[in-house]
Parts: sequence; C-alpha cells; structure tokens
Amino acid sequence: MKIRHVLLNDTNMPVLQARLMKSGAGIKGQQANTCAEFSSSIIGRRVVMSLTKTLSEKLFISACAMTHTTNFAAYYKGAAFFLPALFVLRYANMGGLDAAVFAEQLAKARSFRDKQWCSYWDSFAVDYLSTAESIVQDMTSSLPSSDQKRTEMAIHKIRDMLDQSSQNLSEDAWLGDKAPIAVLGELIAPAVSLFADYGAQPSIHAIESIVKQNASALPVDVVVRAASLIDALVKAITYYQVGAFPGHTPARTQAYWRSRRLFDVLIDAFAPALDVTIERVSIPVDGDIVQGYQILPVGAGPHPMVLVTNGLEGTTQELIIPMLKYRKNGVGIFFMEMPGSYVYKQPMSAQSETIYHRVIDYLVAHPKIKSDRIGMMGVSFGGYWATRMAITDTRLRGVVACGAPAHHTFGPASSLGMPEVIVQALRSVTGSKSLISLTKNLHNFSLLGQYQKIQMPMLVINGDNDTLVSKQDSVDIAEGATQATLKLYPNDDHCAMGHYNEWLDESQRWLEIQLGAKE
Repeated sequence: MKIRHVLLNDTNMPVLQARLMKSGAGIKGQQANTCAEFSSSIIGRRVVMSLTKTLSEKLFISACAMTHTTNFAAYYKGAAFFLPALFVLRYANMGGLDAAVFAEQLAKARSFRDKQWCSYWDSFAVDYLSTAESIVQDMTSSLPSSDQKRTEMAIHKIRDMLDQSSQNLSEDAWLGDKAPIAVLGELIAPAVSLFADYGAQPSIHAIESIVKQNASALPVDVVVRAASLIDALVKAITYYQVGAFPGHTPARTQAYWRSRRLFDVLIDAFAPALDVTIERVSIPVDGDIVQGYQILPVGAGPHPMVLVTNGLEGTTQELIIPMLKYRKNGVGIFFMEMPGSYVYKQPMSAQSETIYHRVIDYLVAHPKIKSDRIGMMGVSFGGYWATRMAITDTRLRGVVACGAPAHHTFGPASSLGMPEVIVQALRSVTGSKSLISLTKNLHNFSLLGQYQKIQMPMLVINGDNDTLVSKQDSVDIAEGATQATLKLYPNDDHCAMGHYNEWLDESQRWLEIQLGAKE
C-alpha cells in the first residue's frame, strides 16, 4: 500500500498475555476473564435500552438545557443520563470495546466541563498507550540482535509520537520523521490484514481466537502480540475521540487532534502490509478545506468510487477503521467529515452542499476513478447530505442514507429531550448565536417536497426505534424517491447501531451492485 499526500488548489506470548491479563488490556476496572464470545449485538442492545429516556426524563433534560443546569445535574445523575441512547454502541463498535465495560466507565463520568470531561477520557487513552509501549518493549526484546540497535533507537521516538503531550498536533510536521513509523510498521505487519478484516476486539481472548482461526506461517504468539499492539492503539484513538465529543472547545479540539494524528501514525504504519493505495487529500472550497482520505484498490483503474461522510461530531477515523475490510471489493472510498465540524473554519449551512459538489468534481476528474460510477454513503447528518446530493447531483449512481434527518427532525417536536451538549454542538456547527437562530437555521435544512427528485437507486437505513432523529424522515425519503429501498432494523436505535456490522455489509454489497464493481 502506498500513501500519498495530495494537495489540490482551486484550479486543479505468554509474557504479553500475562501483562495484558493483569492490566485488563489497559482498561481500568475491566475483568481479565472477559468472555471472548462477547456479543455486542445482544449485550450492546441491552445497554442502549437501559439509556432510552421516558417522557418525564426528556422533559427534565430539556429543562436543564433551557436553564443551563445540565452540568450541575450531571454531577448527581451522571453524564450518561444526558447522552443519546446509542452513545455506548457507537464507540464500542469503533474501538472493539466491551460495551458493558464502556457503559460502566460512562456511568462514572460526572461532568461535561471541558477539562473534566477530556481529562477523564484521556486517562483511558493514556492507559492504552502505556499498554502499547509495553507490547513494543516485549517485541523489541525478541528481535534478532542485528535489528535490536535500530529498534532501540526508534523506541523513544515511538514513545514521543504516542505521547499525548506532543506539540503541533494539527500539523503534518508532526509526522515528518518516518523512521519510527517504519519500525512500528514492521512490528505490526504480521497482524495488519487480520485487523483490517476483523477489527479491534473486546479482549485478549478474542484476539487469540481470531489468530488461531487464521493460521499463518508465523508463530501464534508473534501474531497475537502484533494484533494486540494494533488493538491497543485503536482503543487509544477511540478514547481520545470520546473525549473530543461533541467538539468545538479547546480541550475537546485537542483530543480530536490526538485521535486523528495517532490514527495517521497507525494508517501510515499499515501502509506496507495492505494492498491498496491511501491518499490524504486536501480540497480548498470557498475559504475552507476538505481534509479527506482516499482509498483506491490495487491496479491502474479506473475504479468505481464511494464518497462517505459522517454526521455531527463524527470523524474520518471512525469511518475508516471498520471499512478497511472492504478493501478488496474493487471499489474505492473517499472519506470526509461533515462541514462545520472539527477541521472546518466555516459553519455548516444549506449552502454547504457546494462542498460536496466540489468533492464530487474532484472524484469525477480523477484519472483512476470511473466518473460515471460514483456513489455516496452518509451516516446520521451525513445521511442528510447523501440525500441532498441524491437530489442535486445527477452524477451519483447510487446513494446510501443511514439515520438521515430530512424534515421532521428539524421541527420543534424533535427538540424535546435534546441534551444541552448536543444543542451547543448544533449551535457551534451551524454558527447559530441563539436558540432562535438555531431553530431557523435547522428549518432551512428541510428537504420536504424534494424527495421525488431522487431518480437514482437509493438504500435508506435506520433503526425502527430511533431516539435521536425522526424515523419518519427515513420513511418519507424512501417513499418519495423513485427507486428507493427502505431497511428498518427491528428494536434498534439511531443508525441501527445494534446491527452495525450487518447493515454495513449489506450497504457495501448494494453499492458494489449499483456501481458495477464486478463488471
């Protein structure tokens, strides 16, 4: 795999096992005998149901938001009470976290204040970085003598690279020294393909099980150590992202950059072991810059391509990690974050569709991309943008919208039970100065009366018990579009997080067909 940086201008294992078991793989309070057969689709859904709010609870949450007493109430009731029901499953899916353990950690969070919230979640990320460093030390001691000196020289640089206090986290200069990344790449190489196929895991037992089921010429303990190193780094990335929720404050922004730059280190280290090309792409648009990641299949191409975008306080690393397993399906993927979020200078508005049109311009002009076989997938508010692009950009050949708000979600009724942290995030993303201006700005996003303009095939996905946005929006999009398929997963919440892997697999198969990946 090659990684290229493209800038466009406006014109163009016993010891390891014992250590991990003793430390709980870096998770505070986690039991060492976590069951390898943990099922997030069952236990995770129970966690979600336990966070579902009653009418009286929604009224209380809204009252706290109106009086700005959420943080005071969170000290007594816990931060979890004020968070969306899908919060636990979302990050458990991203980082392979044990949903029950993560729910316990969340239950102990008692403040949304910038410093307290970020310090709490950063501590878990630091634990995982310490675990990663311990694994590197174990792996270094087992290297041939000829390689020991080079590795020992790089180990301190690797520690500095993983150190949470690294300076200039928002600048690529932080990645300027590639030597430590190369060493990290050598250490994780035995397990890169396995991680890409199976993702992070909730326990060391689960990692061992996957390694044993996929026998290789290398000893099991060598592959387990490499997989555990990757897993620890991914969990650090995930906990930093939890700390970044929901963004737009100094400490949360710093947590975002820690998560993203640690991801950049890891994806660069993956490079030699994956048979795809990854490019970090910057596309200037009207005073802002889209900072995306583009993954292209092996071969000269041109290839079909899918534009993937996420929602409120979502990140590219959250999307890329679970989608590495589709790298061999012959379809390229371009990942970008929603306008108005972490990396953007301008607030999001209805006019932000220009940003997506410009990204599609870039994809259409790319010599390795089939200009007539471009699709789009959006998650949550990203599903809104996927729907809007299906209405306004006929160059798309197929669109997937998961958990999309479209009209009902932007009405007053949907604000009941919306926690203050989400309200503040929406105000920051949309540049709203007050609740009145936020209401007006959200109303401007409505797509009512435009669904019939969608002439391309469309797959609309959601849970049938969405507690965050109106399920009716998904129904209306599917009923209004001319060639839409609606998939509502039973007893599931926003974006069907309890069926995450299932709908992700289904959507990718659907896109392969629509884009003619096998032709």
